[in-house]
Amino acid sequence: MTLTGEERERREQSELKSMVMEVALVAGSYLLGSIPFGFIITKVSKGVDIRRTGSGNIGATNVLRVVGKGAALLTFLFDLGKGLFPIVVARRIGVSELSLAAIGLSAVLGHLYPLSLGFRGGKGVATSFGVLLGLLPKVALVLVGLWLIVAVLFRYASLAALAVAFAAPILALGLDGRKELILLAAVLSFLLLLRHRENVKRLLSGQEGKLGTSGR
Repeated sequence: MTLTGEERERREQSELKSMVMEVALVAGSYLLGSIPFGFIITKVSKGVDIRRTGSGNIGATNVLRVVGKGAALLTFLFDLGKGLFPIVVARRIGVSELSLAAIGLSAVLGHLYPLSLGFRGGKGVATSFGVLLGLLPKVALVLVGLWLIVAVLFRYASLAALAVAFAAPILALGLDGRKELILLAAVLSFLLLLRHRENVKRLLSGQEGKLGTSGR
């Protein structure tokens, strides 16, 4: 079917509009991911700079050790929301699977490398979970179960995160199969492993702090 000049122009305008919208969603997802909720919550509630206390991480695990359960729960939920919310918005708009993956990855990168803290952020567990919950809910629910089992048995949040990182792409392949989302799960897993490399060293040396202690 041959398009008229006017029809081609309308199609090009529509494609350009979609591209601009997707770029805006990716950028907005990064900016949302950059909001350091753990830092904000601990600073407002206790006047504590979480970066200078405990492990120095801005995530929920360090908030739990330094401030307590309430602040840690809020941090976890807000960090999770940073990953989930952009995916929900993008799904409503109707972007491609590849764009959804880019939006999810952008949210996690914002958390790991936030503008507001000089690109020194958290480790990305909760935000990655939010992304997977929006894109691969079955995988996310299995990962929650895996995290809980490992955390309860061994009392190491970092070990539980490592187990989840290894399992995520395998579960994405087995339970879903969409190549864009399998690739996303693999990239998120790599980032989680990269951000937990110091934890791995402490686990191997027996110096990693357990849940319920003031260690790292």
